[in-house]
Order: sequence, then structure tokens, then C-alpha cells
Amino acid sequence: MIETIVLDMGETLVRDDRYWASWADWIGVPRHTLSVLVGAVVTQGRDPADALRILKPGMDVREAYLAREASGRGEHLDETDLYDDVRPALGGLRKLGARVVVAGNKSARAGELLRGLDLPADLVATSEEWGVAKPEPAFFERVLEASGSGPHETVYVGSHPVHDVYPAKAAGLRVAHLRRGPWGHWWAEDPEVVAAADWRLDSLTQLASILGD
Repeated sequence: MIETIVLDMGETLVRDDRYWASWADWIGVPRHTLSVLVGAVVTQGRDPADALRILKPGMDVREAYLAREASGRGEHLDETDLYDDVRPALGGLRKLGARVVVAGNKSARAGELLRGLDLPADLVATSEEWGVAKPEPAFFERVLEASGSGPHETVYVGSHPVHDVYPAKAAGLRVAHLRRGPWGHWWAEDPEVVAAADWRLDSLTQLASILGD
């Protein structure tokens, strides 16, 4: 019996378009240029921030992030950044008695902004707040602590195989691969991803159907 649903953030709940567009504007390159490079480095198994380092060799991404925040041009999230199915799906899960947790690789500021949207979730936490990031096993240990349920009673939902599907499965959790956003579509039919995922979803509203599994 599934008791807890844990969801990733980027390209699961929130579109990342604004995030990367703001970085492109900050470093002075066309938005499409950075978008293409982010896709390229991620499909090579690299850190998305490597796209920034390619365009600006030697760039200290953390320092640049802090400079953006200090300038007032830092991270921003509002209702328009959420996928349309987020509120109905999460609200529906809670009505069915599930615990809903949001946990992903984001900054503390992103966590603050997401909590400010008052989502129907029991907990919203980020990798920076926890001090450990995916795909590290310790991140999924924190996921299980936040879940309050056993591994086989907890489902982790995400779109990225390396950051979501494989490490969550290795931690003993059940896994739902969400086929949307650049990563979900890129690996949608990959045989290893298909084999690792307990469920394959095209919408978060499909989560309600797995609670009784």
C-alpha cells in the first residue's frame, strides 16, 4: 500500500524555462543558446551548470548566483511556473489520505519561493536545505525520513533517470518516471529506464490511481 508520494521539483512541478532564461540574460547570451547547451551537457551525464561554464570559462557559478540575488535579478517562482496538473494532482492525493512531500535539487531560495505558493503538500525541502543533493544515497535517506513510511510504501516521482529513477530505486523506493520536460521525453523509451520504473506517467493526475497498488 502506497502511503507517501515524494515529488521532484524541476520539470516535475515547475518548468525550468524561467530559471535558464534568467541565466542567459545575466551572462548576455541568447536564451536558446543556453537552453541547447543545458540539454547537451545533461544528456552527457554532466552538471547542467557546465553549460554556463562552457559559455563563460572560469565562471564561479555560486558566486554568480549570489551576485544575481544581491542585484535583485535572482530566482523567481510564481503560479505561472507550475505545470497545470500540480494543484489538482497534489490536492487529490491528500484527499485520498496520502502524505505529499516535495524534495529536489534546488536552492534554499527556491524552497522558500515554492513554500510561498502554498502548495497542497505536507513538506517542501531542497537539496541545499538538506546539505546533500541527488543522486547521492544520503539524499534519499533524507527522503525516507521525510516520508515517514517504509521504502516500499513510498513513491519517488521525477523525470531524470540518473537523478531520480535509478538512485531512488537503489534506495528501495518505488519509482514513477514522469515523461515530460526535456529529460522525461529524452529518456521516455530508454529500455533501462522503462525496466527500472514501477510506473510511467504522462501527468501527475495519474498518481491517484497507484495509491492502492
